[in-house]
Amino acid sequence: MSGPKPRALLASPTPPAQTAAEELRQTYDWVPVDAAEEVVALGGDGFMLQTLHAMLERRRLLPVFGMNLGTVGFLMNDWRLDGLIQRLERARPFRVAPLAMTATTVEGETCVLPAINEASLLRETRQTAKLEVTINGRIVIPELVCDGILVATPAGSTAYNFSAQGPILPLGSALVALTPISPFRPRRWRGAILPEKSRIDIRVLEAEKRPVSAVADQREIREVAHVHVEIDRMRDLTLLFDPEHALDDRITMEQFIA
Repeated sequence: MSGPKPRALLASPTPPAQTAAEELRQTYDWVPVDAAEEVVALGGDGFMLQTLHAMLERRRLLPVFGMNLGTVGFLMNDWRLDGLIQRLERARPFRVAPLAMTATTVEGETCVLPAINEASLLRETRQTAKLEVTINGRIVIPELVCDGILVATPAGSTAYNFSAQGPILPLGSALVALTPISPFRPRRWRGAILPEKSRIDIRVLEAEKRPVSAVADQREIREVAHVHVEIDRMRDLTLLFDPEHALDDRITMEQFIA
């Protein structure tokens, strides 16, 4: 008969998360991340993204069960000290495929970054951005005049994407959202919903006069000339949720919040 899974505990540096972590260390057994099969993360959505990005960098993709000790906690479960082992054994797994954003700067440097929520392009100055949008090798918008544009995953569709009037995408929908930020021309274009296999290319027009930065979640590349975005199916991440408080239900109900 096999024993319990070895689990690691990670916590945000905030006082509430550190206090909760100390309580958990006194109540349950933990191992270092390198020896773990699952991770429990304490904090908010920002700390969850930080934890997932660290896994992508180490190329060791462990399932993560988050407990909210931050502000919003959309990617987290409720914080409770008691019954954690039973919760972990009953937790539902949800696979989240990150985006791979390849940004090429005006100087010709190239950087590849993962994005779990969204990859976005944003104007750097008071000048509006002018962008050419290409899908699967076909130019669909020759000139988009705007503050920026973003590509969001289903997991990230309720974040910046939703604030920019983009659609909420159910988990498992195999879709991504392409959403403009304050579009000026074409004024009526409000974005598109694309199959997750889509290859999205965005070229910055007048890049030196109208500089644009590219952001993958919280990591920024300034003065980009071209950005390529597509789903990275080789590095699926796994989030664990209480059955009664699962991520797909939260995404569905977010559409009914005024």
